[in-house]
Amino acid sequence: MNVTPHRMVKIGLFLVALAYFSYTLYYFPISITSIVGYYCVSATVGIGFRTAGGLIAVIASLLYFSKKDLSLHDAIMSLRWVVLFEAIYFLSLLPSGWWGLVTSTGQFPRALLVTSTGIPCLVEGIVIPVVLAKLFWELNPNKPARNAIKWGLISGTAYVFVYWLDYSLIWVSAMIQRGIDFVSLHPINLFGFAITAGGLLMLAIFAAYLSKRETGKESLTALDLKKVGLVVTAFGLYFDLIYLIGLLFGSVGGSNIWYSFFIYNNVDLWMLSLPLVGIPLLFWKNR
Repeated sequence: MNVTPHRMVKIGLFLVALAYFSYTLYYFPISITSIVGYYCVSATVGIGFRTAGGLIAVIASLLYFSKKDLSLHDAIMSLRWVVLFEAIYFLSLLPSGWWGLVTSTGQFPRALLVTSTGIPCLVEGIVIPVVLAKLFWELNPNKPARNAIKWGLISGTAYVFVYWLDYSLIWVSAMIQRGIDFVSLHPINLFGFAITAGGLLMLAIFAAYLSKRETGKESLTALDLKKVGLVVTAFGLYFDLIYLIGLLFGSVGGSNIWYSFFIYNNVDLWMLSLPLVGIPLLFWKNR
């Protein structure tokens, strides 16, 4: 069987959708009893919507992979539902962000709550739903593909920027918790902080440049899909590398909020699978 990059992209899309659905489904009951669920019921409800979106993504990608009857109209409508449910999930983080900004407890310093929960959840809860709402509006079979592609690129760029900010702030939270030498005295932590604060920022800037350059393309095949694949692969490899470091070295420098968050409380670990679709795109050839 001739396995082409096009077929590998189809397989990758299905596997990423499966990871998106499976991990979110796994995390849904955990969120009900976690501290996030306790302080913010809406976040748990949001994860429920994300799970529903993941199921739609799995079904649509399976039909696409198996060459069943999935029309362009059906594909677009399926994607619209996924985008809508993803937007609802991020909106559900707003109460958690408010809680992180206004809550004072004796257990955690106020600055730690602001940097670990307040600002990250507010940024996620505002920026991502705004761009996804616009993408949802433009994903219409009766509208030119140009605008949907434009807002798809903007949405992807927004994700990278938001996660750069959020994860960098969680590193700051760890330094508030353990002291600046928590990073400076431990090479593993310094490396993790550097590829988060520096590496993700450079990737976000490149994604923004690529989005601006590719804006106006009339179809997906007109895009520079190799460079899109580069961004997707690099973003996924960031998650892979940080997770692998956590598994190999554990909580270097003592227990800390960064390790606890990324390894045990990260609802976005499904992004570990992104290279499965990003790497085949690096070898894409337009038909």
